[in-house]
Amino acid sequence: MNATVSSSVPDVIDRLAGITPGSHLDKIRVQREQARTNAQQSYLSLFVPTPPVFGNFEIADRFAVAAFVAALHGQPDVVRFYADALAGQGARTGVAEAIAIETQRGAAEGPYGRYPAGPLSAEDVPGPSYAVDAAQRPVLGERLSAGLAHAHLLVFHPRDASPAALQALLDTGWSSTEVVTLSQLVAFLAFQIRVVIGLRALAQRPVTLVD
Repeated sequence: MNATVSSSVPDVIDRLAGITPGSHLDKIRVQREQARTNAQQSYLSLFVPTPPVFGNFEIADRFAVAAFVAALHGQPDVVRFYADALAGQGARTGVAEAIAIETQRGAAEGPYGRYPAGPLSAEDVPGPSYAVDAAQRPVLGERLSAGLAHAHLLVFHPRDASPAALQALLDTGWSSTEVVTLSQLVAFLAFQIRVVIGLRALAQRPVTLVD
């Protein structure tokens, strides 16, 4: 990762968790500096990649997926961060509004899904499947619409991931490399959000001498 680019992008987890330099939480994160660095580098590799960027998974579409996934996790502050970034990427007309509509349509509890037949079948949980509404598909395009559906599957129906689900992406023009990047993005958002939630919880904890 280019050092100039890395240093010019403030630490995203610090921003989302409201961490200021020298604060109690800042000192906690300093104790895990390598983890802090790796998390930021993961963000940069997904959203501020160093050229050449392989494939056609556009940066604006990555922010669109991220805003959608953050909404599925019920994190409005994180949604706002990625939605604002999407607006700054020169997204296609109507995409931001379509993403906002689809986040409401995609809301669920989860996780849902079916295990292979066997002892775990007792834990099967039926749940709604998701596809982008026909009214939004012309705005989002077939590729991004398929990407959102796959992201929803990974968030709420991970047990139902299948070759057929991957084929649905390939059929709309996603390459194998782009599918991997999409999956990494969804996984990273889940990680990032959990870290932010944890840090916010620590922020509510009184500072002690042990700390």
